[in-house]
Amino acid sequence: MILMWVAFVLLTLLAVAFVALPFLSKERVQSLTYNANSELIAIFHQRLGELANDLSEQRIDQVNHDESVVELKRRLLNELSPEKSLMSKGNNRIFALTGSAFLVAFTVIFYTATGSQQQLQNWHSAMDNLPAYGERAVMQQGEPLSQNELQAFALGLRTKLAQSGDDQVAWMLLGRVAMSLNEYDMAQQSFDKVLRLDPDNMPVLISYSQVLLLEGSDANMTRAAGMLSKVLKDDPTNLDAISLLALIAYERHDWLQAKAAFEVLLNSMDKQDSRYSMIAQRITEIEENITAGNTQQQVQQGSDEDNNVAQTSTIKVTVDLAQQLVDKLPTQGTLFVFAKAANGPPMPLAVVKLTDYRFPIEVQLSDSNAMVAGLTLSSVEQIILTARISKDASVMPATGELEGRSEVLERSQTQAYDLLINELIP
Repeated sequence: MILMWVAFVLLTLLAVAFVALPFLSKERVQSLTYNANSELIAIFHQRLGELANDLSEQRIDQVNHDESVVELKRRLLNELSPEKSLMSKGNNRIFALTGSAFLVAFTVIFYTATGSQQQLQNWHSAMDNLPAYGERAVMQQGEPLSQNELQAFALGLRTKLAQSGDDQVAWMLLGRVAMSLNEYDMAQQSFDKVLRLDPDNMPVLISYSQVLLLEGSDANMTRAAGMLSKVLKDDPTNLDAISLLALIAYERHDWLQAKAAFEVLLNSMDKQDSRYSMIAQRITEIEENITAGNTQQQVQQGSDEDNNVAQTSTIKVTVDLAQQLVDKLPTQGTLFVFAKAANGPPMPLAVVKLTDYRFPIEVQLSDSNAMVAGLTLSSVEQIILTARISKDASVMPATGELEGRSEVLERSQTQAYDLLINELIP
């Protein structure tokens, strides 16, 4: 900062010198006295007289006489330097001062109109208040940070990180501030930096999962589920992770998983908690969805549909495990085989869940395996078959689980399919 102002002053002085010096420079005048010029003129006339005598005495002819006269005049003109008289109007110092003052005034006005002095002031203010912002944000002391203060806090944290290098706490704070400012890209970059330094940082894993859930894409929800599973593996009673997993399960219509997670949350709360009634209502809604799914299954099982229809809505799936993944097989994994619409809701159309299995294994998917009324295998034409070996008995994908997927299939033309589990979920 000091270097910038020094450079600014030096450039201003250089500009002032460029403007003022032409006014302050003095012209050197070589003046000749009147007597010196008189002597030159006298010599000129003397030489003219001598040439006239030479001509009269016929020592030179007329042509030489005329040429000599011309040469004498030329020499006299070259040797004579009349006195120079300079008429100086006004005072050059005043002109120099006026020009310099105008230059400085123009520079100040131009910088005020187009410069970044306000941003510099905000930056200085952010750096000065950084400790206070940290206390209010982390220690919950004083009033919550306003939107402008959050932006200033983020600016101060970025400056601190640029100056001090890798600081896990600063990166984590920057990620959480970015979440509050809805700057999800900045939040992900900050949390990524923390996890590169400390892959098992549970608070960051939870915060990162929140960002991924706010993004809402299926890939991000899968990644968030993997992070939360990692947290629960180390801390099975972490309520923040359980609540986020409950939301993921609810969004994916995994009603059994969602119900179990919400019940854990409900049991951990006091009945006076404002969230208690909301979670209880959510559990009731999930139970209704489960009941509707069971009713649909009973209807499907008890119906006397046409054999041709039954055949087209039933698919025999033979599942096998790739040889290179045999050593990755969980000791107590759960096998899920399900079908989803190629273009439609993410909820499975039909699901088979097995805890006792040996590869290769054959399962049948039909309308009787539907989870929700009206959303059945025969209700869509294009499907994708998936087989997944879960480590936590949840249908939600998580890091380290094994999976195999089919290409897009025409449901009415598919009665049997060989499905290979050949991928390790990152």
